Amino acid sequence: MQIVVVVVGKSRDAALAAAIREYETRAARYWPLEVREVREESGRSLPPDHVLEREAERLVGKVPAGAHVVSCDQSGLTMTSEAFAQWVQRRREEARDLVFVIGGAFGLGDAVRSISSTRLSLAPWTLPHELARLVLAEQLYRAGTITRREPYHK
Repeated sequence: MQIVVVVVGKSRDAALAAAIREYETRAARYWPLEVREVREESGRSLPPDHVLEREAERLVGKVPAGAHVVSCDQSGLTMTSEAFAQWVQRRREEARDLVFVIGGAFGLGDAVRSISSTRLSLAPWTLPHELARLVLAEQLYRAGTITRREPYHK
């Protein structure tokens, strides 16, 4: 089982990008982790629904066949860190790839939602996609430490 994070855009802030890399590197010690970035669509000349549609096409194109797809969405399921760790471990035991999809500034398009098996809320607030990526990476790392009963999670 591999965990794949499919995300729109790269972080423009160097410090935030470094934090994301740090937690993705830590998480990769526990789960086979791959990050696939897609180009962010410029919203200057297009209406938001067109931006969503174009980004969704790119995101869906990066999802491996047969994977359990999780849309990171504010209105999705909420879990404690412990419950999330157990949930990820169960997916691992199914031996299917687990794909987390994080949309851009306008969220996720219908094409992504239609292939998703699960919708997961990373927070009750609206987060910029760079922060959502950091939160997910940290929680994947935390899930690994919980699963192995290591002291990071207190």
